[in-house]
Amino acid sequence: MKLKKLSLRTRIFIAMILLVLLSSILIAVVVIYQYNEETQDYHKERLIRKEKAIITSLDYVIKQTSFEVITDKVPLIFKEKIYEVAEVHNIQINLYDLEGSILISSKSDIKPEVTNKCIDAEVLNTLLNTAEHRVVEIREDQDATYRSSYNYLTDAKFKPLAILNLPYLERDDFLARELNEFLERLAYTSILVMLIAVALAFFLSRYITKSLKTISEKMRDTRLEKRNAKINVTDESEEISALVNSYNSMIDDLEESAVKLATSEREQAWREMAKQVAHEIKNPLTPMRLTVQSFQRKFDPQDENIHQKLDEYSKTLIQQIDTMSSIAGAFSNFAKMPAQKNELLNVVEVVDLTLDIFNEDYITFQSDKKEMIAKFDRTQLIRVVTNLIKNGIQAIPEGRQPQIIVNVSEENKSIKITVSDNGIGITDENKPKIFEPKFTTKSSGMGLGLAMVKNIVETYSGTITFVSEKDYGTTFTVAFPKN
Repeated sequence: MKLKKLSLRTRIFIAMILLVLLSSILIAVVVIYQYNEETQDYHKERLIRKEKAIITSLDYVIKQTSFEVITDKVPLIFKEKIYEVAEVHNIQINLYDLEGSILISSKSDIKPEVTNKCIDAEVLNTLLNTAEHRVVEIREDQDATYRSSYNYLTDAKFKPLAILNLPYLERDDFLARELNEFLERLAYTSILVMLIAVALAFFLSRYITKSLKTISEKMRDTRLEKRNAKINVTDESEEISALVNSYNSMIDDLEESAVKLATSEREQAWREMAKQVAHEIKNPLTPMRLTVQSFQRKFDPQDENIHQKLDEYSKTLIQQIDTMSSIAGAFSNFAKMPAQKNELLNVVEVVDLTLDIFNEDYITFQSDKKEMIAKFDRTQLIRVVTNLIKNGIQAIPEGRQPQIIVNVSEENKSIKITVSDNGIGITDENKPKIFEPKFTTKSSGMGLGLAMVKNIVETYSGTITFVSEKDYGTTFTVAFPKN
């Protein structure tokens, strides 16, 4: 799962847990590192302290001896005392001559290693050439670590008498036990802190996302065509307040833009309507004017055919007047929004009765059931079916056997009315414009029929769609909720 797809609440939740885990791991790493450093310093300093104490004890023995203080007499000088000093300091003591050969060694009960018979040449060179005249070797043996220090043991005149070797076993039991106890306490503390972090993340994310969810719901419901409510969130956080203020400011701008747009669209619609009405009315007025002028020029009361000419003149005027009346009725029907009436109709019966208006015998009606109830205005339903059938009839070219099929069916919670014809079909170029007012492919007509049908159907929460194949026909489908 990508992090982008996670909700803000989940991100906060994961971030808090990761923060606790990372901090606990970091603390554990730092503590272990610090423990190792302190352990090394502890053993280093402890070995130095033992060296100083043992050298002091051995110097005291040298001062009290009756033997000649030379390298060869070292085994005699420390014959008994070396064991006492080793036992007091609980460490093995080895004394080598200046060439690196063993002179005398104590036997400590800690048994760190088998005593070397001679010192490596590299250690001797380092011991001789360093300013401190001191060398410390560190080696790992199974699970134990040994430090072995080499120093010069001098006489009263600070002349090297022998090489003092102290094999020192690093015992970390106590420090390791303390480290384990600390890490155990850290684990318990981390678990407790994690539980607190989980609870805190839950409430914090819920607090933050609550305001964001409110804003999201408001933004989702924002529509240009309605009055949108502003957001009133009692949140003192600066970021949320800034977001709310931006949204409320956008709502003000949106309402202002919506008013301007509605006014502009309304004015544009009236201008277009006025242009269309003027254009349609001019069409019958021109032949009426020509007819009147022609009759005026040719009028002769003495003409024996005057009555016939007057009758023709009257028929022409009546025909043009009927055309104008039809134009006025079409625009009136288009402009009038259908009133929603909660009238329960048997759609099958209403559609079947509507087909009685048409005398064409090639119109076929089909239905799976005899009764399908829906809330619809009877007049508007008849108007929808009538317009679709008329369009289908007008789409069939001359010379083709016409066929119109009207079907009523149920699908899920909808009632569907389909009107199919075998006409010339609709071109791909005209399909996007088929429901636009004023669009028509006929030589006569105003292109308001399908626009009016769409207006009626959408008023009743329905839809109208179509499929068409050029030269094979078109099927219009009207769907609206059933009762």
